[in-house]
Amino acid sequence: MRFAGWCFAFTLVFPVPPWRLPLIISADIAVNLTDPMFQGTYGGRKKHEADIKAVIERAKAKGVEKILITGTSLKDSKAALEMAKEFDLHCSAGVHPTSTNDIDKHPSGAKGYFKELTDLIDQDLGEEGSKRIISIGEIGLDYDRFHYSPQETQLAHLPELLLLQKKYKLPLFLHSRTSESHTDLVRIMKEIGWTTEWGGGVAHSFTGTTEEMKELVDMGLHIGVNGCSLKMVDNLEVIKQIPLNRLLLETDAPWCTPTASHASAAYVPPKDSHLAVQKVSKADKWKEGLGVKGRMEPAEIGVIAHVVASVKGIPIEELAEQVWQNTVKLFYPHEVNGSP
Repeated sequence: MRFAGWCFAFTLVFPVPPWRLPLIISADIAVNLTDPMFQGTYGGRKKHEADIKAVIERAKAKGVEKILITGTSLKDSKAALEMAKEFDLHCSAGVHPTSTNDIDKHPSGAKGYFKELTDLIDQDLGEEGSKRIISIGEIGLDYDRFHYSPQETQLAHLPELLLLQKKYKLPLFLHSRTSESHTDLVRIMKEIGWTTEWGGGVAHSFTGTTEEMKELVDMGLHIGVNGCSLKMVDNLEVIKQIPLNRLLLETDAPWCTPTASHASAAYVPPKDSHLAVQKVSKADKWKEGLGVKGRMEPAEIGVIAHVVASVKGIPIEELAEQVWQNTVKLFYPHEVNGSP
């Protein structure tokens, strides 16, 4: 098992609550570090100085070894790559379904947009590249927010986005919101002949039904769970059914903070636990060294792990070890295979 800290042997003799366990070395597969909140800007208004470096340092201090920065558009994927280089992290490159409107607005049209995106990936994966891009995404369908991008636009560009994986053999980072979008996503993946031989993938921030989860697992995909996956009692019932060897954990920071109104509230560890991040109540009260209430951080991945382990009725150590193995196998296979 992967643990940080000398006190694990002590806990074998003197059992303690899960939130008092030593730091568990972990990974967060979904962090929106390009979001303005980490630059101190909320709703377009500057509230405090940028603290992204401190956010990353807090995560590492809590044993978060791997952070995957989410790319959600061409512009955002470029920014994510630069951050990955600066902070020794990794990132995805893709177009979120709510950003697909940008594709046709490119000066050279959709063809120009995709060329620029593939050039970005080609350069990073090339001989002189940083090899920081390790996933294709965030891509998929979002039928909750057509005001950002209409259904027909999302559907028109999804096949080409999915086929990027076939070219690069990198795992997919998928987005699907609503049962209708799930049905269309699965249908399109099957129509283009998708197979795990392209690189596998994860259905991120999963909030669907047990049947939908099982369909994705049967296809060979992993299921990503964050605070948004734990809102309702029905969500928790789905969590219980996710095979442990297909489970991945994420914060989706700065979003998806577990709240007192969520079904997960009964399982969230105390605010003074080592899994929690100490925070100010409002962004304009920010202080150096503290987080901000309502702004999720990768340092809080242990909170998600604690909730999921509690819901599934297994030790957090068992969950953390298996999720770590799942994460490394999918996103960092060179570490499994021993390649440089």
